[in-house]
Amino acid sequence: MTGSAMPGPEAADEGTARAAASVLGMELTSPVVVGSGLLTDQERNIRRLLAAGAGAVVTKTIHPAPPRSGSERLSRLATGMLNSTLYSHRSVDEWCRMLHSFACDDLPVIASVHADTPGELAALAERVTATGCRALELGISCLNEEGGLGDTSERVAAYTSEVRARTPLPFSVKLAAGEGTRGRAAAAVGAGADAITLSDTIAGLAVDADTGKIELGGVYGYSGPGIKPLVLAGIYSLRRDGVTVPIMGSGGVQEGRDVIEYLSVGADAAQVYSALHKNMHESFDAIRRGTEAWLRVHRTTVGELVGRSLDGREAACDTVR
Repeated sequence: MTGSAMPGPEAADEGTARAAASVLGMELTSPVVVGSGLLTDQERNIRRLLAAGAGAVVTKTIHPAPPRSGSERLSRLATGMLNSTLYSHRSVDEWCRMLHSFACDDLPVIASVHADTPGELAALAERVTATGCRALELGISCLNEEGGLGDTSERVAAYTSEVRARTPLPFSVKLAAGEGTRGRAAAAVGAGADAITLSDTIAGLAVDADTGKIELGGVYGYSGPGIKPLVLAGIYSLRRDGVTVPIMGSGGVQEGRDVIEYLSVGADAAQVYSALHKNMHESFDAIRRGTEAWLRVHRTTVGELVGRSLDGREAACDTVR
């Protein structure tokens, strides 16, 4: 190999220590977490991403009534991606076997779960808990459900409280950034959530200027670089409003510097997903390595970075010249 020499074991250990993060009761080797989606619907992908250094992987959302196969569509845009995806096609039984296997290997896998009612979600969470899975993410804010989603604080509280009553596992509630984020986050925390994930996809529409045709046939979930400033603002506002539970930032992570930005405004970890639809493993590796390189060059750690934009520590990092 030409170019710079590969780091030795001591450099690797230093990089791991600098990148250590704590989320949902798990000590992670990296703040880069792979978010929920089509790419995390396969055991092989989940294991490969963890072996490549992901701090954790969130499964495709498990639902007690899986949608029919072939319902997912994607549309790539200059600033991100629209998708019409819903939930995993796999049965709960299949997921429980897979999650038990991950638990036996002590892997940091977070099970994303949703159901049509709070009671059904609580029952699903109880089944997942029995597998030995280490943490949950409540994927209750998917706007691709039939009729869209008009989320409210009352709805969030109902889902969260039912799940809290049925499982001791730590869990995050995944919310979509936008109007009422503060109230919905407060409702989740008040009902027992251990963390918040912000953001799920937000409503997006793409139109063909030549034909007037609506891409994918309607309004669907928009993700990618275009939503990152909105999510950064949402996390920043939640922290300024006094939210103290861990937050996982999600939206538009393309490189290590994006992860650093999320940590700076108060996220404890950053989820990456849309960027992995192109050269999944190479893209993930570049983001993880870029994050670790930034931490090493600036002689700082994840813990020292979290929230620095909020409390006057913007210039605290010592850059190697």
